[in-house]
Amino acid sequence: MSLENLLKINRLQRHAASREAVRRLLLAASRNIEDARVGVVSGETRFDAAYKCIMQSAMVALWANGYRTSTSQPGHHQTAIQTLPHTIGLDQGTVIVLDALRKQRNVNDYEGDPISDQAVGECIKQAELLHQLVSVWVAANRPDLF
Repeated sequence: MSLENLLKINRLQRHAASREAVRRLLLAASRNIEDARVGVVSGETRFDAAYKCIMQSAMVALWANGYRTSTSQPGHHQTAIQTLPHTIGLDQGTVIVLDALRKQRNVNDYEGDPISDQAVGECIKQAELLHQLVSVWVAANRPDLF
């Protein structure tokens, strides 16, 4: 579904991001990656920090394209992840991995299921990659925001 179609069904809203707001969110995402690498805290905490970086990076991608998710609507995390092919050209295979991490986060948050060390490592890896991809994309395509 296109970004315009998501706008029509209220999954997205128009948004004009400022350079300062994009900078702050990218820096926050960087801090979350660093926090996720701290091995003396629980795997759940590390996973949460990495997942937060994924969401912050996806939000920057949307902002750079003139949109934001409708946070009052359920499923705004899913929407942010699923728009990445439209916002930065992310491949569908990576979107599937990111969506699986989103589902793992939900199961942990709402049902208390533990997070495996493998899932923690994968979430950190995906957060690092997405943060880098979004940063490069914004610098190349929206230098006014970078």
